[in-house]
Amino acid sequence: MDVMASAAQGTGRRSRALGGVLRAAALAVAGMALAFTLNNFLIFWGGWPGIGNLLADVGWPGTAKPDQPLDGAGVALGSLQLLFYVATVAVACAFVLLARGRTLTTDAASLAAVAAYIARAAFWGVLLVGVADMVISFLRVEGLLRDVVGESLAKDLGRSSYRGNLIHFPLLAAALVIAYFRRSLGFIWLALLIVLAEFQIVVARFVFSYEQAFMGDLVRFWYAALFLFASAYTLIEEGHVRVDVIYTALSDRAKAWSNVVGSIILGVPLCWVILTSGMGGKSNLINAPLLSYEVTQAGYGMYVKYLMAGFLLVYALSMLMQFLGYALRNAAVLLGDRDARPTGHQGAA
Repeated sequence: MDVMASAAQGTGRRSRALGGVLRAAALAVAGMALAFTLNNFLIFWGGWPGIGNLLADVGWPGTAKPDQPLDGAGVALGSLQLLFYVATVAVACAFVLLARGRTLTTDAASLAAVAAYIARAAFWGVLLVGVADMVISFLRVEGLLRDVVGESLAKDLGRSSYRGNLIHFPLLAAALVIAYFRRSLGFIWLALLIVLAEFQIVVARFVFSYEQAFMGDLVRFWYAALFLFASAYTLIEEGHVRVDVIYTALSDRAKAWSNVVGSIILGVPLCWVILTSGMGGKSNLINAPLLSYEVTQAGYGMYVKYLMAGFLLVYALSMLMQFLGYALRNAAVLLGDRDARPTGHQGAA
């Protein structure tokens, strides 16, 4: 009996140690994704040098010497950007060591909560921006904007960069605040708004023979948001369709293995590919439209096309958090966490 008890204790210690490693790794990867996004903003909007330029400046092996060396301020800013990544890993490890009583399931719920907050903020952002930009576009196409805001401001609102800085970005900031205090997700309402927006196009076109470019832009803007922002929430709710005749017949542990391996091997790398390929340079898929405030070619349409490129960033971040949380939640089943429940028996965080 003593031998069996000792073996059980040893297995328990190994499980806790492995669980701690998994927790630290998941939190570090999540933090590095946020640090990557922050650094991208600092480089292309704030003029910071970036880690690549810092390493090239100090002569790091495999990097080409820059044409113009960094000055003292540039080296300091680049070092701070590098510190973001180092600090993220250090904080994740320290948190796991100090909070040993937390389980994999608890950290999985925390990651799901972060993903839910990102999705909520994005939802409120597209709702507020969509309504505001539609009103501006309607007034502009009907020649009423000058009467409402004056000649000078009406002319400025005809420039996408001005409209983005004056209207869109403050509304997005407000969405971050609203999402913090309002915890429910509004995807059902967004779906209803899409139906209403499409319905008003049909009524306006066939009853009143009236149609403008901004009307279709609004539907596409909200529909793209619904499709991309709801993906992470649907994942934790087990709402995605599985075309897999083998998975349904597996045991709970086999399902957990499948979900852990799939999340780590397929899900997390996919999200990083979107982040790095979309934001790796000034002309990349996500950065280029955002930096240029890209708009559609249709005259007097909505000025929100550049924000739709940002939808990919929201998708990648929210899905990355959810994949990491999904992996931890299923790893809890394999390691026998005290609050572990098989996939499909736990609601969303």
